[in-house]
Amino acid sequence: MPDTIPSYDSMAAFYAAIGGTMEQVEGFTVHPMEEVHAEAPYVSPLFRANYYSIVLIRTGGGHYVIDEQTHPTRARTIYFTNPGHVKGFGVKEPTTGFVITFEEGFLKRYVHGGVLDDFPFLIAEAVPPSYLAPEHFRSYDDLAAQLLREYEGASTYKFKVLGSLLVVLLLKLREDFWDTYDPLCEADDTTDGSTLLVRTFKRNLEARLRALVAGDGPPEARALPQVQDLAAAQHLHPSDFSTVVRRKTGRSVNAWIAEKATAEAQALLARTEVPVKEVAYRLGFKEPGHFSRYFKKHTGQTPTTFRAGV
Repeated sequence: MPDTIPSYDSMAAFYAAIGGTMEQVEGFTVHPMEEVHAEAPYVSPLFRANYYSIVLIRTGGGHYVIDEQTHPTRARTIYFTNPGHVKGFGVKEPTTGFVITFEEGFLKRYVHGGVLDDFPFLIAEAVPPSYLAPEHFRSYDDLAAQLLREYEGASTYKFKVLGSLLVVLLLKLREDFWDTYDPLCEADDTTDGSTLLVRTFKRNLEARLRALVAGDGPPEARALPQVQDLAAAQHLHPSDFSTVVRRKTGRSVNAWIAEKATAEAQALLARTEVPVKEVAYRLGFKEPGHFSRYFKKHTGQTPTTFRAGV
């Protein structure tokens, strides 16, 4: 594996880096595989994807790579990847199907804030592909085609519809492949425990942000979690904890905290009418001005500008 792995926050950013173009709006994409991977054979560079993807391969084949594990793909393959992993893919012949990507912010704005509680497999570490029978695959293929039609349409409720259809897709995935999945029981496949550590860190961070937004806990504890808090929850020194998270995910603990915090803020701004200062308070900021600067630093927009554009 190369010493330096580029990291991309969206599929559009990845394709721009390799000289292509990819439409993306509101942190969501769905595209026909034959448009995305028109060139065959093709092998992508390795990269770190900080977004979710669901890939349906109707015909054709090749492979994909997740954290040095290579999986073959063939007709009627479906596979899922989540943020933070080093990935790559290869297309050995003309391929049809769909590529669907989405960011956590999209889930929290257009589904609901506790979506990761409903679909715990979204933080899974090991996600093998599934090879489906024709009738089984067709139900996924039809749903992806409906997502594409809505994505290309101009409905006033476009993103709410897309969010609802994405929930249907995630429910089907949960029912078919992940109904008994418990991330705390996922096999630890590393000798140093880093997989389990990162998995527990992601769950702890999500739980703390959800509790913060819900107003749980004493007033003096109302603040964004800090590195030392998350390290202490796993009985680790902050330096050791930070090193493992960065090595495993390619991002610092503070970057993960910022991404989660801004996703929660975007959901509150988009889905409620509470004043910006109340959003700031719910996320543990004592000064609205500090929150506004934090939000703009990590999203490029002020909270007011973001809300006006929703």
